[in-house]
Amino acid sequence: MGVTIHAKSDSEVTSIDALYYVQSPSHSQQHDVEKMSYGSSPFGSPTHHYHCSPIHHSRESSTSRFSASLKNNQLAVWKRIPRTRNCDDNETGADDDDEEDVDYDNGKSVRFYVLCFLFSFIVLFTIFSLILWAASLLYKPKIFVKGMVFENFNVQAGIDRTGVQTDMLTLNSTVRIYYRNPASFFGVHVTATPLELHYYKLNLASGQMKMFYEARKSKRIVVAVVEGHQIPLYGAISVLSDAKNRIQSVSLPLNLTFLIRSTAYILGRLVKPNFSIHISCQLTLKGNHLGKHINLTNSHSCTYS
Repeated sequence: MGVTIHAKSDSEVTSIDALYYVQSPSHSQQHDVEKMSYGSSPFGSPTHHYHCSPIHHSRESSTSRFSASLKNNQLAVWKRIPRTRNCDDNETGADDDDEEDVDYDNGKSVRFYVLCFLFSFIVLFTIFSLILWAASLLYKPKIFVKGMVFENFNVQAGIDRTGVQTDMLTLNSTVRIYYRNPASFFGVHVTATPLELHYYKLNLASGQMKMFYEARKSKRIVVAVVEGHQIPLYGAISVLSDAKNRIQSVSLPLNLTFLIRSTAYILGRLVKPNFSIHISCQLTLKGNHLGKHINLTNSHSCTYS
């Protein structure tokens, strides 16, 4: 029987799922096989001597070699070893790892540049806003009280809300206020607290200035009505006690106070400069000057703070 041995190429070996290797028999196993071989073969007995021809000797040598190779094949132990990846798999895996590293590095770079851009934008925008805010402070509104007119003034006996008899005062006046916005790049929203007219600490009249919007590089005259109706005096103003029938001779020092707020909105509401000015004017109500304009533009009439 002929035995054919096929040699497999490296590609065929690496393509199978499991590999095997041949383990040669140990020395004791080989010795037992030789004993078994000699005992079973007629040629192994040392007591018999044959004289053979060269042809017979050659055939015997061939038979011995074949028998030895057959013993080795029979005693060989086949063991399974784990399958290893070939070079192509290793190269492919290495390429995938390199691509993943490159993608990860690219992602980190993009995030870094985005964060740098956002941080730079915020810093520059903040600096720009601070510059606008500082520049806007140079354009404070120009405000002063031009004058006031007392149109009506009257003192008469009356009864307060609790039924107490006392002198009652009625007063009606108008205040003219000059307002100018010198800013060249923003308008302002203008509001004011109530205008109050006091005799020392006694409030005699009050009024409210309407809120308005003043465009850039513009001006206007604001008129506010300040009036008091049936204000109980309770004898607090002695100069008016005997002035019921002689209003023309009345001279009453008064104090006009109010606060004007101006607010600008630049870049939406991100930059919001505020301008506030408190105005206090000293004036005298004279009975013989009713209906006449009282000039308050001189330096001693009003204070602005």
